[in-house]
Amino acid sequence: MDRTPGINHRFLNSDAMKKLIILILLCTGPSCSAQLFNPQSKKITARYFPEMEADIHTPAFRKKRGFTNYKEMMSFLAPLVKQHQKIIHLSYIGKSQKGHPIPLLLISNPDSKEEKTRVWIQAGIHGNEPASTEGVLFLIGQLLENPEYTALLDRVEIGIIPMANIDGSNRQLRPAANGLDLNRDQTKLMVPESVVLKQAFTDFNAQVALDFHEFRPYRRDYLQMGTFGLTNAYDVMFLYSGNLNVPEPLRKYTEHTFVKGTETLLREKGLTTHAYFTSSDYQGYTVFNQGSVNARSSATSYALANCISTLVEVRGIGLGRTSFKRRTMTTFLIALSYIKTAAENGNAVREVLAASVLQRKEGRAVIKSKRTVSRSPLAFIDLHTEKKTEETVILRDALQSSPLLDRPLPRAYILLPSQEKIVEKLRVLGVEVEISDKAKEVSVEAYHITEYYRAAQKYEGTRRQTVKTRLFPKTITLPEGSFFVYTDQKNIGLAVETLEPEASNSFVSYNLIPAGKGEELPVYRYNSNIKP
Repeated sequence: MDRTPGINHRFLNSDAMKKLIILILLCTGPSCSAQLFNPQSKKITARYFPEMEADIHTPAFRKKRGFTNYKEMMSFLAPLVKQHQKIIHLSYIGKSQKGHPIPLLLISNPDSKEEKTRVWIQAGIHGNEPASTEGVLFLIGQLLENPEYTALLDRVEIGIIPMANIDGSNRQLRPAANGLDLNRDQTKLMVPESVVLKQAFTDFNAQVALDFHEFRPYRRDYLQMGTFGLTNAYDVMFLYSGNLNVPEPLRKYTEHTFVKGTETLLREKGLTTHAYFTSSDYQGYTVFNQGSVNARSSATSYALANCISTLVEVRGIGLGRTSFKRRTMTTFLIALSYIKTAAENGNAVREVLAASVLQRKEGRAVIKSKRTVSRSPLAFIDLHTEKKTEETVILRDALQSSPLLDRPLPRAYILLPSQEKIVEKLRVLGVEVEISDKAKEVSVEAYHITEYYRAAQKYEGTRRQTVKTRLFPKTITLPEGSFFVYTDQKNIGLAVETLEPEASNSFVSYNLIPAGKGEELPVYRYNSNIKP
């Protein structure tokens, strides 16, 4: 038999051998581990993640192997749309890179005169996270055919993208067809699917938004913990933004009304929850990162569009069809809880969002922030004892962030006519942009680059730039056709994240606005209260 070099197999007990096998499979990629080996023992599944009793007739549950592909999904949706034409509308927002039309379903009761809360639900942005699509398909069927849930449509309008990454889903691969990650593309908008998905989201003008995912519970760094490794113990983790350009009342309302209320429901169903965390290596130590501030992914991108936003991670990647009904039902229950909360609290939702717009006008532009670092307990399952255990870890918490670099919010950002492609991206993001009809002399602050670094390796299709700038006042003559982005608008947080050059997800960072040391950027800050 083949042997791993450097390992004395005579002294490997069963736990050590299992750890070695899991490590090898984690190193050989997702296709191997997903198809040939499930690292989770039957005992752990039965004890902590047993299947739920539920009658589900979505496509994956009509076959013994595999997951729902695009063709099966559309065949499932077609009769539902035909039978319920009054309350559901199917359209296509564009095509995947392989030519598949991307469906958008709008569901609501047109006869209801009540003011409706707009709820956006997206699934399948990563193609190897199938319970997201399956749970949303089950939700669609229940909303249309279960009278208890159909009644909610009097008070909500729901927009659903059931399979955002069609090409990836058909092959059970995370990225889009060009190898890029759609959920790392929310500001740079370099992937065709990202552009049409974001434009559809902008056009829908969501007040509540959910993006469904699955996470990998068996990770290489977890194998270094405990005696023979640990695995994540939670059924589901919630990612809601800690970005400081999202007003605090909106962040708190998202957490306390939507997330906490849903967690209570899930606990009643026997499901375990936590705020979303990932692990990474920092100077040889495994550290845990809770929450996020990154506008490159949906949780923060949606929140910066003045929206109650949550990215939901269900325990699933690498487990094949293990606990698949449980994972599907978890997705369904969370979506249903958010819809009910939106329906029951519509006036409060609208008040919080209106107040957030006003608060943004008076705030500062936070360009960089730092996380609070602490030693905190997290629950895991020990792979040796197959029992739950609590580990004290180094936790970097984005939900407790503080500013590192901030500036007064200008009256407007100004871009030169040469930045037309940047303006196109801003408009897709929902940022309002005005065009000057004549040349104007204005006093501005300019960005002068004092430090510059360009990465040697590409990240998500681009060689990133890291800069430091100095602001200096000057008077310039703006040519006709210059662009003005005024900051008294709903989506100004997205303009801050993309136009402030030091921001980690800015257009400068992603090399969409080329830069160099000693140069002046073609973006300016206008601070006068008098509109030019």
